[in-house]
Amino acid sequence: MPQVMVVARNFMDMVAALPAAKLDMLYDSAFICEAVLRSLPPLAKKYALQMLYVSAPVAAAAMEEWVLDEYAAKHRVAIDRLLQLRVFVEVRDRRKEVSYKMNQKFQGNMQNGSLPREPIPSSVTARLPTLAELEGYALEQWECFLLQLINSSQVEKGTSFSSSMMRTFQRGLLSSRDGEAPRLTENGFQFLLMETNAQLWYIMREYISSSEERGVDPTDLISFLLELSFHTLGEAYSLNTLTDVQRNAIRDLAELGLVKLQQGFVVVETNFRMYAYSTSRLHCEILRLFSRVEYQLPNLIVGSITKESLYGAFENGITAEQIISFLQQNAHPRVADKIPSVPENVTDQIRLWETDRNRVEMTLSHLYEDFPSKDMFEQCCDYARDHGCLLWEDAKKMRLIVRVEFHPEMREFLRRLR
Repeated sequence: MPQVMVVARNFMDMVAALPAAKLDMLYDSAFICEAVLRSLPPLAKKYALQMLYVSAPVAAAAMEEWVLDEYAAKHRVAIDRLLQLRVFVEVRDRRKEVSYKMNQKFQGNMQNGSLPREPIPSSVTARLPTLAELEGYALEQWECFLLQLINSSQVEKGTSFSSSMMRTFQRGLLSSRDGEAPRLTENGFQFLLMETNAQLWYIMREYISSSEERGVDPTDLISFLLELSFHTLGEAYSLNTLTDVQRNAIRDLAELGLVKLQQGFVVVETNFRMYAYSTSRLHCEILRLFSRVEYQLPNLIVGSITKESLYGAFENGITAEQIISFLQQNAHPRVADKIPSVPENVTDQIRLWETDRNRVEMTLSHLYEDFPSKDMFEQCCDYARDHGCLLWEDAKKMRLIVRVEFHPEMREFLRRLR
């Protein structure tokens, strides 16, 4: 009986296997285009860059002249790869001669470029895990997955994996009969002996190929996964900017250790009461920066956002938008999915209190009065105005105010006038 082998293809092979229409949909995203370009063999990448600003088709025979005869085999491999990924599209004229033209969507996106999502500023995040901690988390999650796969009788009870991930595992790795616990298949045993990278690619391939069963378009999933490759390792990114499909994907990736979710811990009520479910001393001290902490239990911090506590924060240079952003980014999971996650009356009042405080600006100044003549008063006003230091003038009573740092010059100017 022939042995069945599990083949873990790489990501771009899977992309190349998509139907032409699906591939063209993928190229709506500039991130996909950039990722595909990066994956190309060196010669194929060179051809793509050469064709980037060429709108007319280039004859296949002409492109063969771009390389020496000894590199003809590499040339064919490069062209084949570009055609597989539809970076190049084959065109035939009336004489059946073959030319190549760059995919218009790919070409347009590569010319315009795109910026990845902005990470959350460090000023509004709690302490982020170090790279070593992230690596430890990833290894722990992956080991948990493999152990649950080996102990398949325990998979359905007590598992932390989502239904979408369980369906992925069961596609070839696990099998079950009515009334029996899931068991590892032959492919499942082979999977356990693979290298970690091969295991990961296999899971991701099955996760994507089974996406339609979950009502998810595979092109949306591939696009998002490739976009994630442009994110910075160790930085925090907001879930609020993601679609429902992307949020679900992030949760699934977190179960495998590819992404770590920073669980929010703050609940703000419409009466300005605040509950923070945390044991962290750091969290408590951060909350003290802009709120009045009333009491702290082993795993709960209770406080209030007050006018006085916010004024203290504003005095220290913290802005209303930074406080609101912190509360939104660290919202407890029970309220994080609500819109808005922080009550509007609270965010509006925080902004109003900041506006009230900034309504009057204190500026050190110097008052001049009792001028002997109207002419001298006007000359002094003009002199201060020309230097950008005139703050106020009263022509009727001949009084003016200048910035305090301008006082020595103004005094010297008055001395010369007299």
